[in-house]
Amino acid sequence: MANETLLYKGAAFLYSPSQPEDTFTPEDFTDEHRMIATTAKSFLLKEVRPNNEEIEKQNFSLVKTLLEKAGSLGLLAHSIPEKYGGLGLDKINKGLVGEYLGAGGGYSVAHSNHTCIATLPITYFGTQWQKEYYLPKLASGEFIGAYCLTEPSAGSDALAAKTTAKLNEAGTHYILNGTKMFITNAAFSDTFIVYAKVDGTAFTAFIVEKNFPGLSLGPEEQKMGIKGSSTTAVFFENCEVPARNLLGEVGKGHHIALNVLNLGRFNLGSACTGAAKYGLELALHYTKEREQFGQTIASFTATKEKVADMTIRIYASESIQYRTASYLEEALGDLSHSDDHQLIAKRMMEYAVECAVCKVYGSETLHQVSDESLQLHGGYGFIKEYKIEQVYRDSRINRIFEGTNEINRLLIPMTLLRQAGKGAVPLSELVIQATTELRKPASYTNATLSREEEAVRTIRNVFLLCAGLGYETAGKGIANEQEILLKLADLGIALYAAESVVLRSLKAVGNDRNDSSSLKVKLAQAFIDDTILNVEMTARKIVQGIATTEKQKAMLTDVTRKLSQLSRTGTIQTKREIADYINEAQHYTS
Repeated sequence: MANETLLYKGAAFLYSPSQPEDTFTPEDFTDEHRMIATTAKSFLLKEVRPNNEEIEKQNFSLVKTLLEKAGSLGLLAHSIPEKYGGLGLDKINKGLVGEYLGAGGGYSVAHSNHTCIATLPITYFGTQWQKEYYLPKLASGEFIGAYCLTEPSAGSDALAAKTTAKLNEAGTHYILNGTKMFITNAAFSDTFIVYAKVDGTAFTAFIVEKNFPGLSLGPEEQKMGIKGSSTTAVFFENCEVPARNLLGEVGKGHHIALNVLNLGRFNLGSACTGAAKYGLELALHYTKEREQFGQTIASFTATKEKVADMTIRIYASESIQYRTASYLEEALGDLSHSDDHQLIAKRMMEYAVECAVCKVYGSETLHQVSDESLQLHGGYGFIKEYKIEQVYRDSRINRIFEGTNEINRLLIPMTLLRQAGKGAVPLSELVIQATTELRKPASYTNATLSREEEAVRTIRNVFLLCAGLGYETAGKGIANEQEILLKLADLGIALYAAESVVLRSLKAVGNDRNDSSSLKVKLAQAFIDDTILNVEMTARKIVQGIATTEKQKAMLTDVTRKLSQLSRTGTIQTKREIADYINEAQHYTS
């Protein structure tokens, strides 16, 4: 069994700082990482992009063929152990494949769904026979997988599922009855991870093959975007599932369903980051060529601000993703052969908060970039001939599936508050300490990124102050104060993003704390400039929403005074310099 000191680190960023040397960044990629990234990028450019028109027409036989080709290149096998026909690569590689194929539209969704939530339940929770039989086929593309959780009346509340399973008298088969909705890859999948309640109560997972008697599909849903991924209802009418296809234990399906979704959320963040880079690239190419009023659109300072804002946001999303990838590898890297399902579930849950941030921040980064890129295209962006039109349509679903962004936001502060309620986190002490720190004058030097380090500490203290206020005001009823929880989540997300950006840039600068000219330094400076303003506004909304008049005045004074001391002049010029660099490169770079 792995060292248990790895446990209980998740969500610690909310109350404890990290160090640059302990943070994985894209600059730490190994040759193996770069090789898998090159393979994924080549597959996207040579196989997926040239076939995009047919994929958009829902030519699912082509999509399945492409998945099989991806399998032959090892792009479906990165998270499957070598023992079962996979490559057994780390979570950094998983993130890289997700990112580089993230700009593949509907194909990206089909690929990501297969390699993550449709395969990992078997990888981590399958029996020896299940692993030996299914994983080599899923790794090669011989079998394509789907994941069946959502039902007509059970979306975010997955455990309210009504699909049932009953063991027959002979004890040979479970008989499943029910309906699953919005199932990705359904039309061309061979296996389905299905959740049903044994005897109507015990939430349990099963591996169901398409040819099992009693399984049928509904018509293809006509979606706004991601058209290249099949989406149908799946019906189970006395569906006969062999008893050996029960996945995990009876009544423990939630350990699989909810924990595997954490990895799905991480995966989604990676894909969104890759798609955002593509959206930025489309904007760069268009604005360089398009002229208005005798000059290129790219030369206008308003355009430069948009380009800089997109770049800064992508830098943060990328920093979050690979920091989290290393955490997931630390927690899960030694468990691919473990049969201790309880430990696996515990480790999968460990970084649930960080995975939620990946999903929310990544999907909202892509939303911002696709929207601004389309805006820079003007009327042409609304025309299908221009690729940004599809990027914009495809982006919208990301804020909904793998748990809505609202559900993921609620998870972030509630994780900390539940730990505080159990006495696992000394919230009261942390709030007192945060209040003391906020009342001290800002303390930073002229060294490069010293102000940004102080800003991260301050954002953490603002979060703790507001979390303490919410907990003090609502007590155990805080779970019902969703307006406050969502705003606390925004502070927590801002903290994780800010710390990830600053740690990455500090690591890049190294011992040369006099280097203020690098792009990474400028990205960190500009990111903190914007984040300070957003944090102040969010904190104001929380405090004004629930504090008493006396306490409200004192807390707002502490917060605004400290944040104002961290303000910096020259943001516009910094952003222009970032935009000039990116316009010259004609693609995202840091």
